[in-house]
Amino acid sequence: MSQIDWDSLGFDAYRTRTVVLSRFQNGQWSPAETTETFSFTLDPFAQVFHYAISCFEGLKAFTQKDGRIVIFRPDENAARMQRTARYLGMPEPPADLFIRMCELCVKNNLEFLPPYGHGASMYLRPLLMGVHPQMQLVPYPEAVLAVMCAPAGSYYGAHLKSSSAVIPGDYDRAAPKGSGSYKVGANYAATFKPYKIAHDQGYTELLYLNSGTREFVDEFGSSNFFGIKGNKYVTPLSDSVLPSITNKSLQQVAADLGMEVEKRPIPVEELAEFDEAGACGTAVVITPMSHIDLKPVLAGEEVACTWRFVPDGSVGPVCTKLYRQITGIQFGELEDVHGWCHEVR
Repeated sequence: MSQIDWDSLGFDAYRTRTVVLSRFQNGQWSPAETTETFSFTLDPFAQVFHYAISCFEGLKAFTQKDGRIVIFRPDENAARMQRTARYLGMPEPPADLFIRMCELCVKNNLEFLPPYGHGASMYLRPLLMGVHPQMQLVPYPEAVLAVMCAPAGSYYGAHLKSSSAVIPGDYDRAAPKGSGSYKVGANYAATFKPYKIAHDQGYTELLYLNSGTREFVDEFGSSNFFGIKGNKYVTPLSDSVLPSITNKSLQQVAADLGMEVEKRPIPVEELAEFDEAGACGTAVVITPMSHIDLKPVLAGEEVACTWRFVPDGSVGPVCTKLYRQITGIQFGELEDVHGWCHEVR
């Protein structure tokens, strides 16, 4: 393995040493096993290929200031994967198996875990796939759970860097009463084309509105939305929004800092009232927004409206404070009063 430049890590696939696997067959999960073979052998009729029967999670492991190795809130990720598996009619991985496989993935890839002091972490990607060969549109209890990892720095190339977003008037993220609140792979497939258009126009993110009426803010293509209004942390209440564990943690951090937390529908016009706004999620942590444009046609030239936040495009004081607080807990620089950091022994 060539020497890794821990300070220049981005967020991408990175070939590490091992993947951890467990299979569900005949009503039970097999013991977790590690393999250095980075490929799957599946029947071409497997559900995952034809009907997108798959879901995934994202969580991080950290080397803390005192040298301990921790995973941030794996119990929450385990519960969220179980919820998504139920939605898809797939076997639910037990929480203890899920966490044990994440621990094994960290232990067997320690040379890829960034040391403390670089602002980097190890990103863990648990993947659950329906692998039974079939053509019928019915769930079948056969699955593979795989946990892989990669060293990760900033999702967008710099920590806490101000970015821009666009609301696409001609694209929706999720249908009302659809799969939007579940972490299924198919939810992300529909964002590839609009992301390409947005990135070509210089935007970092896509901000979607609710699909039913397009009156309310839902979430970004990659992460949850939050806004800061005075001493309030405001985030959408919507059945189509993925329940972000980072957002959940930030709501608690904001409350700990004496802020008022509101989880409620956010009319799109209210964007004009926020002092700061940002995206939050495991990969991005916090991405503050300099401005958000509304475009009736994403590929077109017309901008119907622009909402600006921190005027000079810098990072606002509240986003900075929230970021330092949550990363301080993750890196062991601040006390973990809520017991979020699961130690890998």
